[in-house]
Amino acid sequence: MKLTITSILVLLVMSSCASKKDILYMQDAERLDGAVLNYTDPTIQPNDILKITVASAMPEAAMLYNKAGAQGMQVQNIQLLQLDGYLVSLEHTISFPVLGEISTLNKTTYQLAAELTSLLKSGDHLKDATVNVRLLNAKVTILGQVNSPGTYSFTEQNITVLQALGYANDLTINGKRDDILITREENGIRKIAHIDLTSAQFLNSEFYFVKPNDVIVVNPNNPQVKQAGFIGNVGTILTIASLALSITILLSR
Repeated sequence: MKLTITSILVLLVMSSCASKKDILYMQDAERLDGAVLNYTDPTIQPNDILKITVASAMPEAAMLYNKAGAQGMQVQNIQLLQLDGYLVSLEHTISFPVLGEISTLNKTTYQLAAELTSLLKSGDHLKDATVNVRLLNAKVTILGQVNSPGTYSFTEQNITVLQALGYANDLTINGKRDDILITREENGIRKIAHIDLTSAQFLNSEFYFVKPNDVIVVNPNNPQVKQAGFIGNVGTILTIASLALSITILLSR
């Protein structure tokens, strides 16, 4: 009887422990050393806020196409920039001075800048126009077993899922590293992916680079789920097993 209880105790403790292969990131990273990166620019989505700056050899000629915040004013607050930006409508359009309604559907910021430049030149509006388009409200939401869950803004054109998790101060020791959930809404379609951080294969995934408005969810690993269950943590298991052993000894006398 003592042997049976001891065996059960050992099994319970072992089942509540995470192994090395469940914790280490990219354990086979050497296999992808030297791989070529495929950078992709995200397409503009409804509710994106764009900063559009038009430049010319004659600044006075370009003033008509620039909002106040783009005309040399030093605006430090990103929220003020957003208020002065172009909000993309649910119909994938923006209203641009002189040119009117401009479609943003399936366009990147680079492609929109090229189109605006072409329209200004071909329409004899501004012969030497140079247009720059930046996304002002790119953000990623990170939830679950991370040290600092929340929504984080970023200004880079491309950030990786590892960089995004770095904003959240990494996964906790209880985070399930082999099944990170990512949801993405793009062009009216929702995509859901599961990536395994313990293998470097996710580096080749389309979800390696984060896109604006992605949601990353880190679920608890099996030991954490068991600890939150009916049996409880290892200390509780030891207490129950010790009590059971004591009762068995008393009854066997």
